[in-house]
Amino acid sequence: MFLTDEEKSILDGKRGAGYQKAMELIYALGLTFDAEKLIPIKRAHVALSGQEGDTYWCELLVNGGAVCAVPPTTNPYWDTAYLTKFFDVTREELELAERTGDAYRRIGAKLTYHCAPGLGTNVPFFGEHVAFSESSATPYVNGALGARSNRESSVSALAAAVIGKTPLYGYHLDECRRGDFLIDVDADMPDCYDWGILGHCVGKIAGPRNPVLRFKNTPRPRQEDFLYFGAEAATSGAVAMYHMVGVTPEAPTLEAAFGSRKIPSAECVITNKELKAEEDSLTPATGEINLVMLGCPHYTYTQLLEVERLFAGRRVNGGTAFWILAEAGAVELAERSHLRQRLELLGVRMVGDTCIDEPCWKSFEGRLGVTDSPKCAYYRERRGQPFAIRRLSVCVEAAVKGRLD
Repeated sequence: MFLTDEEKSILDGKRGAGYQKAMELIYALGLTFDAEKLIPIKRAHVALSGQEGDTYWCELLVNGGAVCAVPPTTNPYWDTAYLTKFFDVTREELELAERTGDAYRRIGAKLTYHCAPGLGTNVPFFGEHVAFSESSATPYVNGALGARSNRESSVSALAAAVIGKTPLYGYHLDECRRGDFLIDVDADMPDCYDWGILGHCVGKIAGPRNPVLRFKNTPRPRQEDFLYFGAEAATSGAVAMYHMVGVTPEAPTLEAAFGSRKIPSAECVITNKELKAEEDSLTPATGEINLVMLGCPHYTYTQLLEVERLFAGRRVNGGTAFWILAEAGAVELAERSHLRQRLELLGVRMVGDTCIDEPCWKSFEGRLGVTDSPKCAYYRERRGQPFAIRRLSVCVEAAVKGRLD
C-alpha cells in the first residue's frame, strides 16, 4: 500500500504516539483489504458505546497527543444527569460514562450522542467519502444518501477521524457498491415499522451482500423509513449497502443498480404474507409488561408527535414505564413546543443522548418489555429482558393496559 512521506512520518511516530497508534490501525486495515492508498475523508461518525474498550482506545490516542483532523459526531452513551434521577447505577458505571465524555471532548469530537447522524447532525453529500461506524448510520449514508463508507468499527472510525483519511477499499470503490442479488417486493409499507420488518427479512437473506429491491409499486420512503430499513437489515444480517430501484440515488434503473454485472432473476419475492410471518416470528410474547421502550434508532420529532396522537389523552398504566429515546434536537424541540410536557402528563418520558444498550436500564430486566424495533429487542434481550416487537399503535395500547394481549 502506497503511503505519502507525511503518512510514513506519522506511522514512524514523528507526530507523537497518539497519531502513530491511529495510523498503525489505518495502515493495518489497508493492508488487510489490499487497499492501494489512503484517501481523505470529509466526515466521520464514531459509535462510542460508553464501554471500556472504546473509551480505552480514545484515551490511548488523546493521551498520546492526538486530536481529530476531522471532528466526528458520536453515538449516544447515556444522559447521567437526567437518568440517575430515576435509576440506580454503580459508581463504576457512572465513572466510565464520565471518562467517556471527557476523552471524546479532549480529542475534539462533536458530542452529538446521536445514532442517526445522517438525519441532521452530520449529513454527507452524494459520492462523498466518509468513515461512519454504527449499524443504523452506515447503511443509511451508503444506501439512502449515496455517500461512501465502509462498515467501520468505533476504533477505526476514530482513527480515520484523527488522521483525516481512510484506506481506499470496499464501499469506497464503484465495483463494491453494485448490487449482488435481486429481491422483488410486493407489499404494503404504511409506516416505518413495516420498513423495519422488511429490512429484517432482507438482512436474513442478504448476510453481507448488497441487496437490490425492486418494488411492484415504487414507494416514496421518508427519512425514518430508510433509517428503520437499514438498521434492521444490519441487525439480522450485515447489510451496509443497498439499492431500491427508482428510489435510492445509485439505482435510478435496475441496470444502474447492478452496473456491469448481469441482472439476475429475483432470488425471492416478499409480500405481505412474508412480512406477517417475519413479524410473527419476532413477536410471540404476551402478558403483563413493565416497559415500553422506543427510539432504536432515535426517534424524530415527527415520531414524537405520532405518539401523542395515538395516546389521544389516555395515560400509561401505573405499573408500566414508557421511555422514548430521541435525538437531543428533537427533545429540545419537544420541550419548546410543550410536547414533552404534554407527554409527561400521560406518563411518557423522553431522554436525549442515550442508547437502549446502557446500564441505566438494568432495573427493568427479567420482565417483559415492548418495542417497535427488532434492533432494540436484540440488544435488550442480551442484557436479560425479553421483548415483544409490535408496531407503535400496539405499543401504545399495551402501555395503556399494562399488558400485551
